Order: sequence, then structure tokens, then C-alpha cells
Amino acid sequence: MTKNTKGYAAMGAKEKLVPYEFDRRELGAHDVALDVLYAGICHSDIHQVREEWGPALFPMVPGHEIAGIVSKVGTGVTKFKVGDKIGIGVFIDSCRKCSSCQRGLQQYCLEGMTGTYNGLERNGVTPAMGGYCDYFVINEDYAVHIPENLPLEGVAPLMCAGITLYSPIKHWDVGSGKKVAVMGLGGLGHMGVKFAAALGADVTVLSHSPGKKGDALAMGAHHFVDTSSEAAFAECAGTFDVILNTVSAELDINKYLNLLKLDGTLVVIGLPGKPYAVHVGSLLSGRRSIGGSMIGGIPELQEMLNLCGEKSIVSDVEVIKADYINEAYERTVASDVKYRFVIDAKTF
Repeated sequence: MTKNTKGYAAMGAKEKLVPYEFDRRELGAHDVALDVLYAGICHSDIHQVREEWGPALFPMVPGHEIAGIVSKVGTGVTKFKVGDKIGIGVFIDSCRKCSSCQRGLQQYCLEGMTGTYNGLERNGVTPAMGGYCDYFVINEDYAVHIPENLPLEGVAPLMCAGITLYSPIKHWDVGSGKKVAVMGLGGLGHMGVKFAAALGADVTVLSHSPGKKGDALAMGAHHFVDTSSEAAFAECAGTFDVILNTVSAELDINKYLNLLKLDGTLVVIGLPGKPYAVHVGSLLSGRRSIGGSMIGGIPELQEMLNLCGEKSIVSDVEVIKADYINEAYERTVASDVKYRFVIDAKTF
């Protein structure tokens, strides 16, 4: 039978989130049910609630950074057992048969991944409700194990912010012997610093907020560059193998391209409001590249969590009660959080 679920929802575009109750689907043979314990607040939640990325589906229960404990399993489930720590990220299903899905790259499903919220489930009828709630049901293939030694509140943001940085770090082979720069030290950027440092890279943070230098170094960065100084760009020219751009604000991307070594790559991760104006000479002069990356597939998500368990890596979080969500949204927009808000699901 379905289960009444308590959460928070936006009832319309740009409206504040309010308490909301809804029914989760019945547990299928290959489904797992979980008691949600923590749900991270991602900036993309805010964009979608406010319809800044186009028309949205309301009522909307946001949230795709979910950590909890398995409470029930379907009759055919083999991956999880009751009591397991479990994580859910940005998507809850995909076509399973295209070339991307077959490679474990479900985020690039050729038919389109099924988002955790703000859309319909794979049946094309049921609205997908996200993780700002106390209960969730998902097919076992689209959830991951959380290592026992990790605190769930610090793990929740790994389901999006963490994998969004881990995936390009792995794809562009960031590790020992590589010089990597992370643009921006926010919810995304601070995870890039932690992963790159853990994998042995020489890590530099590029930020216009000099007050974040102490945090950057404490997270494992070896260098900090204040990009509010134009002289810094000349001093760092031709320095980096890879630059991870987590900044969503509009900026002159050519200044950063010139910081790359020969054959270096600048990976776009943040989503700016307008297209970049790229001067081709910035690319030609060093055989440089611009790449892009979007979250990660289920195998890579599990690989990331395993590394986090080995290295004791979690997100820096501020845990809040559910009735603080709207204030947390405003503070997130103002970059007034170190470095991710996480909702205590017991307060729904």
C-alpha cells in the first residue's frame, strides 16, 4: 500500500515552500524504501522552484541530495537490506538500454534520465517528488551504498555536489603530477578541492573572496589566488593542466583559458546565465580545450562514496530544520553558507 509522506513543497513558481503531505507509490519487487534522514539544498533546487530554468511542475517537492536508512525491501531486491545506509542523487531512473546506460553513464541517457523531481516518473504519469521529505521509494539499481563510517548529514551533498566534481576529476585524470585549479570555493568548489587533494594533485583555488583562503588551505588546497587582482592572471599564466570552473556567474572565460598549460582543459561545471564569449586565440595558442561535465552515473557515484569512506571525505554542512528552508534559500543565493545547507528530515 502507499505511504503518506511528510515534506515541504513549492505550490507554484517563486512561491515559498510550505509543509506538504503526499503518497509515495507502493513498494515494487525491485524497490527499496528508506527513511530519509538528511536532504541537501542544492542551488538547482532554487532555480527550479523559481522557474529560472523554464516551466516547472507543481506542487514541487525538491531535493536530490538524499541520505537515509533502508526501512523495507521488495521481494526481488538483492542490492540492499533493511538497516543499510543508502544515498539517492539527481536521477531515479533511465532507459537502461541505450549506449550511455549500458556503460553506466545514466546521466547521459539518450532518452533522457528521469530526474528525482520536477518531472514525471518513467511511466509518464506519476509526478516525481524529491527528497525534502521523510520517506522515499526507489528502484534498487538507482541508489547507492553509503560507507558505515561516514556521517549522513555530511554525505547528503555528495549525491550532487560531490559527484558533480568527482566525475570530471576522474575523467580528466586529475591526480599525482597534475596541477589543477578550482574556480570558486562554494558548495561545488569545496568538494573539488577535497577530491583533487585526496587524489594527490597540486591544488590551487581561484577565488575573488580572499577571506576564504584559510578554508581553502584547510580543505587541502596548496595555493590560493585572489582573482580580484588582475596581476594574479599574469603571474599564473600557463600554469594548470586542468581548471574546474564551478562558477555560475558571468565572467571573462578567456582570462582563465590563458592560465592553462599546453594541452590543458578548462571544464565547465557551473551553468552561467549567458553563453561565454570565447576568443579562439585563447585556444589556438596552447592547443587548449573547453570541456563540460554533468554529475555522474551510478557506478561512479558508488566509486566516489567508497573513496570518501576510505579518505573520510564529507561535505562541510550547516544542518537546519525544515522550517528554515526558505531562509536557507535566500542565504544560498547570497553565498552565505559554509558550504552546504542540509535539512534534518526528522523536522518535516
